[in-house]
Amino acid sequence: MRVIDITEYNIKAGVPDRLVFAFLSDLHESDLSPVTELLDKTKPDAVLIPGDYIHSTERYEKGVEFLAGCSKKYKTFCSLGNHERKFDGDIIKLTRDTGARLLDNEYAEFRGVLIGGLSSGFCTAQSNLKKTPAPDLDFLDRFTGLDGYKILLCHHPEYYPEYIKQTGVQLTLSGHAHGGQWRFFGRGVFAPGQGIFPKYTSGMYENRLIVSRGLGDSHNMFRINNHHEFIILNIE
Repeated sequence: MRVIDITEYNIKAGVPDRLVFAFLSDLHESDLSPVTELLDKTKPDAVLIPGDYIHSTERYEKGVEFLAGCSKKYKTFCSLGNHERKFDGDIIKLTRDTGARLLDNEYAEFRGVLIGGLSSGFCTAQSNLKKTPAPDLDFLDRFTGLDGYKILLCHHPEYYPEYIKQTGVQLTLSGHAHGGQWRFFGRGVFAPGQGIFPKYTSGMYENRLIVSRGLGDSHNMFRINNHHEFIILNIE
């Protein structure tokens, strides 16, 4: 049976009003009815999804239906992960038709917070590369230069040390690593783009990066010591 942990973070941001965000990552065409129930209990001000809300060209309907249902109840922001990049169709239109706000190297203002979406650097032809291709650094520079508290939806945690850490982005939300798939002694075993015994797989790093273990699985591998994760962010 799939177990979903609820993790809560309290973030000091100096915003005018206290905000509650639900942070969901790596849906991957899973059964999302438990996630919907958790959202109904949490009643967040907005939902933040940093990529992989669909799985593939053949398996995308559940993710799209979830976005549509979620957007009817909550302001929903999402960015593109590597699995959206693999989609053989107009993922931009498909996503925007759900009512969700897709941040494809774009940003939006929400109640005193700037929310940016840094799209995955992958394209279909690059999907099997071991190293994650670079993102749109021009957008990252523009977003970094904005005044205000900034939250960046960035699917790939491996982007953080190379591109984001040295910027003024206060909080980055990532997924992709699936908790390292198998976890022993508090560490994941493998993550795409990071390799064996990756550094960024679960939790908060340097008070500026939060990596979700995700809510679905893209690989034909079962998890060990690694529950799925629903994250609540209290922004004050």
